[in-house]
Amino acid sequence: MSNKNKEEAQGVSGFTHINEKGYAKMVDVSEKEDSMREAIARASVYMKKDTLVAISEGTIKKGDVLSVAQVGGIMGAKSTSDIIPMCHNINIYGADIEFKIDMENCKLDIIAVVKTVGVTGVEMEALTAASVAALTVYDMCKAVDKYMVISDIHLVRKIGGKSGEINFPNNNNIVNNSSKC
Repeated sequence: MSNKNKEEAQGVSGFTHINEKGYAKMVDVSEKEDSMREAIARASVYMKKDTLVAISEGTIKKGDVLSVAQVGGIMGAKSTSDIIPMCHNINIYGADIEFKIDMENCKLDIIAVVKTVGVTGVEMEALTAASVAALTVYDMCKAVDKYMVISDIHLVRKIGGKSGEINFPNNNNIVNNSSKC
């Protein structure tokens, strides 16, 4: 296929991550202005009530699930550009993971906050942090609960950049609120 036909087939002119030859590229952000950036993302891990109790009491045999998941989430934020193909390598100025145990709905909510000052946002870093923290919880607890479900991964809030502040429309920041024990 000629380059012209390839461009027409892929609609190259309208894509930001496709070069003039129709191949993947990382967007050039060198002309953008620095600004303070923050992103908050969430994830939930649904599990048996006994598993959630064991996490809250610190009796999971592999160790302190929440401490390990917190470190895993922060490491995930720092490694985002290594695993997301077109993601820019960003200097992260702050990353924190918070957990909320919800016994009524048999789930652990994970909130990741990532901050930087730069030319591009940290949404992917926050989403990766929440996801890796959830995967770490799964790994730490899989011996006692084979049926955990990781769900509800989404951006809650983004601040900074050209588009300004964006907030997830659901007041509870929960995507799947139909699960019960």
